[in-house]
Amino acid sequence: MSRSGPVVCFGEVLLRFATSAGRMIADAASLDLVIGGAEANVAVALTGMGHPARFVGMVPDNPLGAKARGALAGAGVDVRHFASGPGRMGLYFLETGASLRPSSITYDRAGSAFAMAQAADFDFAEALDGARLFHVSGITAALGPGGVDLARAGMAAARAAGVPVSFDCNFRERLWSAWDSDPRGILTDLIAGADIVFGNHRDMTLLLGRPFSGDGPERRREAVEAGFAAFPNMQVMASTARHPLTQTHHRLAARVDRRDDHHQTAEVEITDIIDRVGSGDAFAAGVLTGWLEGCDARKMAELGLAMNALKHSIHGDWLRLPRAEIDAFTGVGGDVRR
Repeated sequence: MSRSGPVVCFGEVLLRFATSAGRMIADAASLDLVIGGAEANVAVALTGMGHPARFVGMVPDNPLGAKARGALAGAGVDVRHFASGPGRMGLYFLETGASLRPSSITYDRAGSAFAMAQAADFDFAEALDGARLFHVSGITAALGPGGVDLARAGMAAARAAGVPVSFDCNFRERLWSAWDSDPRGILTDLIAGADIVFGNHRDMTLLLGRPFSGDGPERRREAVEAGFAAFPNMQVMASTARHPLTQTHHRLAARVDRRDDHHQTAEVEITDIIDRVGSGDAFAAGVLTGWLEGCDARKMAELGLAMNALKHSIHGDWLRLPRAEIDAFTGVGGDVRR
């Protein structure tokens, strides 16, 4: 396996339509449009950190699909395995919160080209040739039985190719509840095949059927150790601890656990938030950057925190900052750079 090969990200690219801050969808005369989607967000952020990323997915063969493909290609992501097929473009609508009113997301993804795709529509073996890592999330499985099959097929192909698997739980209640799903059973099966897992004590409570507390670093380690015991293949578990005060003021810490090493950062204050959506994917990209570079748990957590925190300052789903900006992160603001 090539040490310089790409990270292969598999999932659905979406169009995001968002209101301006403080405006409800019912009162909106216009909506802002950007390209989003969890796995695409990770691919873009990794590319910015100097690690090549290859995207595998499906969009309709129309101008909307072309826009998504062009945006990813423009961000430096390899889109040669980004297929086109029948169906429509998946959408989501973001009603941007303000003050003490939280933001809300409405999905419109049924019947999309990706949701209707079958595993045979993707040449996973070719896409994984020379890859260093395969990344997928629980959002794909949450789309329905077909999504479960897609996630399983991609992960199985990665294992067959000897490529490590990164899995982000990304639990989305509104997607899982839209069909007769078994999130505990499905996610347990998928995580069993992952080397790197993005999840927290709440995810472990769901998967293992026992309560865990997120109060304090040692209590969080308890959930991680239970996860390591239940999932022998898992080598890394990463999570964040977020404390929202208002829609534009959060406190955030990051944690990375390995079987023999762990670190939880101090909290940073994030104020004047522009856009929180995609920050978890930026965190994943930071942790994966550390993993790709052979870093310890401390450095992986610090990179994840830096990328997560800085994403809050950027409009849209994507973190597109040069590596130097990430490496210069201190957790406090600064003056104009001249």
